[in-house]
Amino acid sequence: MAKILQIETATAICSVALSVNGETISFKEEQGQNLHAANLTLFIDEVVKTAGISYNELDAIAVSKGPGSYTGLRIGVSTAKGLCYALDKPLIAIETLEMMAAGFLAKNQDYSGLICPMIDARRMEVYTSVFDNQLNVLLPTEAKIIDDTSFADLLSQQTITFLGDGAAKCADVLTDVNARFDNTNFNSAPYMSKLAQKAFNNGNFEDVAYFEPFYLKDFVVTQSKKQQAQG
Repeated sequence: MAKILQIETATAICSVALSVNGETISFKEEQGQNLHAANLTLFIDEVVKTAGISYNELDAIAVSKGPGSYTGLRIGVSTAKGLCYALDKPLIAIETLEMMAAGFLAKNQDYSGLICPMIDARRMEVYTSVFDNQLNVLLPTEAKIIDDTSFADLLSQQTITFLGDGAAKCADVLTDVNARFDNTNFNSAPYMSKLAQKAFNNGNFEDVAYFEPFYLKDFVVTQSKKQQAQG
């Protein structure tokens, strides 16, 4: 019975879950800016205590690896790696967009179209990928600027459901009759449970010493107008 602690911090949602054999038995999450640093370890402790197990009983730590918020991913991954070192447990990394698509399919088991999770990357850019209803990747993960021609070839053939915090801002642009939008929160650690269990069963573990988040884009520090004027 694999007991896996799961951490999702790729967006403004701080989410933690604990699963046993791929089924979520405890979770805690909250949405808001700058929550991760202050709340993540508290959420982890609450989830473990609610599940009625000790940290040493965990079999692995799973973390959402990105793409997403640079700061959120850094906090989530560093916390997961710290737990792996302290407890001598393996690390599992789950691709964030795949987790989102898996969450959608868990709630829509008869869905036959395509799924396009989107994470906001500011302005009209998103981190995105496209999956079929078997979680096969049709378009690989990329940072994409969305306009009225985006996904036109796929939309001309079948329904695509767009989801995630990047999808809402695209609704006015992606107006094809085959475009659907789901505003459910799929950046939630419980949607990692089955993917994490599958990775555990297959022995798909990361090298804790060298693993880094999948940022997709380099982190760029921008200056304010005041700083630019002073420079």
